[in-house]
Amino acid sequence: MKKTIELLNKHRSSTPSKWREEALFRRDNRFWLRYSQAIAMMTLDAMEHKGFTQKTLADKMGCTQQYVSKLLKGQENLSIQTIAKLEEALDIDIIAGALAPVSGYTAPNPVPDSARQVYLSEPDAPEYGTR
Repeated sequence: MKKTIELLNKHRSSTPSKWREEALFRRDNRFWLRYSQAIAMMTLDAMEHKGFTQKTLADKMGCTQQYVSKLLKGQENLSIQTIAKLEEALDIDIIAGALAPVSGYTAPNPVPDSARQVYLSEPDAPEYGTR
């Protein structure tokens, strides 16, 4: 037993794990994180549909490629200004598109059906992640 503990201590990371803090963050912020993730996926769909790279989108938004990468991870608390820049750069209606399944609103310039997936459904819903 002592050898096992010594072996584990030898291979232990010098920095403490932050898994608990990250799990609590995800739990406490799950509502806005769902929207951030949905926006990230809608953005990725539109980028793929238009053939944009992260660099192309960054140039159109007037930001860095690193910031676009951060947005696309779906864990960024996006401002209305950033969402508006995404909408303008990609020529889509993100907010209206996110609300459409909820309110029945038809966006004037939504993500094309061929590039759209459902992201705000519950994972066990039949339409989750389908094209």
